[in-house]
Amino acid sequence: MAEVLLSDVWKVYPGGVEAVRGFNLDIADGEFVVLVGPSGCGKSTTLRMIAGLEEISRGTIRIGDRVVNDVHPKDRDIAMVFQNYALYPHMSVYKNMAFALKLRRVPKQEIDRRVRDAARILGIEHLLERKPRALSGGQRQRVAVGRAIVREPKAFLFDEPLSNLDAKLRVTTRGELKALHQRLRTTTVYVTHDQEEAMTLGDRVVVMADAEIQQVDTPFDVYRHPVNRFVAAFIGTPPMNFMDGTIEADDGQVVFREKGSDGAQALHLCEQHAPALRDHVGKHVVLGLRPQALRVCDEGEHDRLRGRVLKLSVEVVEPLGDEMDVRMKSAFHEGLVARIPSTSDVRPGQMRTFAVDLDRVHVFEPGEFGANLTSASQAQPVG
Repeated sequence: MAEVLLSDVWKVYPGGVEAVRGFNLDIADGEFVVLVGPSGCGKSTTLRMIAGLEEISRGTIRIGDRVVNDVHPKDRDIAMVFQNYALYPHMSVYKNMAFALKLRRVPKQEIDRRVRDAARILGIEHLLERKPRALSGGQRQRVAVGRAIVREPKAFLFDEPLSNLDAKLRVTTRGELKALHQRLRTTTVYVTHDQEEAMTLGDRVVVMADAEIQQVDTPFDVYRHPVNRFVAAFIGTPPMNFMDGTIEADDGQVVFREKGSDGAQALHLCEQHAPALRDHVGKHVVLGLRPQALRVCDEGEHDRLRGRVLKLSVEVVEPLGDEMDVRMKSAFHEGLVARIPSTSDVRPGQMRTFAVDLDRVHVFEPGEFGANLTSASQAQPVG
């Protein structure tokens, strides 16, 4: 195992196209770090630079105690698992797993030990004599992981390894990968565009966009304390709701007023947020609200919860078993979502009042990457 350190790493393609800008990250020995972001954000390019499959334009990559900028991929002592498995179709599972060790002239007895140990860990001992065409997608993925395990590398690199699996198998295999890491404790860098995959697997999550790191933190803190609007929108299911409005001062309280409203749609924000928001009184801001932070308000609660409710028109109800997603609109915003218990008596066409958990409200500066004014100080920023 080894620490992986990236210092001010850039990748610039001909024509000045910047695929990765100023990437700084220290991955601890034995840590599982997930790079997540939309297509084209630079996450796979970063992984390929760590592997040596892409040359870096600037910066330093260190694996363990050596700089590997000019080290050939085969000499970096890493193992990579790809999206398409890349198994040799004419070889058995055993031979696929043993092939890299044979090229390194590892003794046959040692090869056999490593292959059978890896097969036992992955539960594929009964598949060792089969060819890849006789395996399911999940079994092929286990073989690809096993081929990486037998090398006993300093680090594992995974490039969207579950993308070709169906939804149910992705969940199962995801759990197997996490259990495997807890057992082996090998330093792991994992790339995915699936934020749920990132949240469930990573010790830390690196959210990327526009060729840069937006936030590095634990899954819990990325979710609870997003540093900007992009991270808030990308992480979480369903995505965070956003409402344009202004900050006002009302009798010592800080109030968010929905853009264009006549005064009915206003939220009295938490006192803990007041110091950060007083400088923004009268300014345009964006309110962020998780669907899980809304609940249906009972008739008798309206007066007691004044300043903590939103009146919304219900458009669509989507049952999800124990819960349901309710899609709504206000007079000025559409596409708002609440995730509430399925026992709630909510139907399309109703005008309902929803109570807001003000402790879970976020206020952002305008723009796609607008800074979080209410919790940025509690989150770990870039790099």
